[in-house]
Amino acid sequence: MKQSVPIIVISEREYTSELLKRYIQECDTFSFLAQTSDLSKAYNAIKELSKVLVIADVSDYQEQGLNFISKITLEFNYCRVIALSDKPDVDLVIRAMRVGASDFLALPLIKEEFFEVLNKIYCDLNLIKPKKSKCRVITVYSNKGGVGKTSIATNLALELAKITKENVALIDLNFQLGDITTFLDLKPSFNISYMLQNLDKINEDFLLSTLEKYKDTSLYVLADPPYFKQVDDVPSKDITKLFNILRDTFSYVVVDTSGGFDSKAMTALENSDLIFLATIVNLPAIRNCQRCLELFEKLGFEEDKVQVLINRYMENDEIKAEDVEEVLGKKLYWKIPNNYFTMMSAINKGVPVCDVNPDSNVALSYKNLALMVSDSVYRKKFGNKLGKV
Repeated sequence: MKQSVPIIVISEREYTSELLKRYIQECDTFSFLAQTSDLSKAYNAIKELSKVLVIADVSDYQEQGLNFISKITLEFNYCRVIALSDKPDVDLVIRAMRVGASDFLALPLIKEEFFEVLNKIYCDLNLIKPKKSKCRVITVYSNKGGVGKTSIATNLALELAKITKENVALIDLNFQLGDITTFLDLKPSFNISYMLQNLDKINEDFLLSTLEKYKDTSLYVLADPPYFKQVDDVPSKDITKLFNILRDTFSYVVVDTSGGFDSKAMTALENSDLIFLATIVNLPAIRNCQRCLELFEKLGFEEDKVQVLINRYMENDEIKAEDVEEVLGKKLYWKIPNNYFTMMSAINKGVPVCDVNPDSNVALSYKNLALMVSDSVYRKKFGNKLGKV
């Protein structure tokens, strides 16, 4: 017989507490212990327990609730928290997870989702670890220069790391003109040429200790080689092997490639789960994008694998998004707004755009793009409700 874990419900709303109580009574792994709106009483009860799940409704007192979640998860490592709200916007979800919530559910509750989360938390509290989720490899590509591939790859990778809190690798496969280290102001000790020459020695511990970690995030950067000659004769099978090794270590791998159709770029595209075909809104760029789509179709790439992303988009441009879709015969996945001064400031300072102005339209667009790309709890539970921004 499984030992049940006590649950304390914190809510100002009687209806929410009663509904949770009824649901919990149907579950044999958890037991309803108490309901309160008094944070002091809740704190005193938590410190007397060896294991506990706290369900905190932050609908009415958001800041108080988030501060309390931060306090109890820092002080009690046996405590897990589910945050609830009837206003589950993206920022609130991210803030709740950052301060320590194990999960976030929207009100009104969906019973199946609630039980799914309870099962996951029970496994966590009892050290029953689920299998690691399958890695997703995302390559940003364009056969035309100057469309902002490196900006897209860099900012997307960082936002994925921030949102999911999972390990994300950012790979510079542009062996001749790679710029990722410049965009993030990094001077890594190791680069991709070393990895390719030592594939048999690489494992998870080696990667996490050797790749350049970006500040205090879970983003790891694998830089381009400093000298062209170091990777002139790298066979495609070695790049494929490197990708397979990265898949075993990281939840997401974001790849920035060269703009051509050389063997390295094609190998990256073939090994990708998702390709962002980046373009801008002018006729030569759209025509190039069209040719790429035709080539990818001939190569047998599935339609969903290739998604078109417009960079530097302006709503009042002469060519509209609908015009681009008509020419390409394909819906646009995302539009990153044009914000020249913010982007140039970020590039010149060697920082992601969120560090320059997190409230700018372009920074918010990258954050929401990462939310849509992610296969984490954020997108699964809130993507459809929040919609594309």
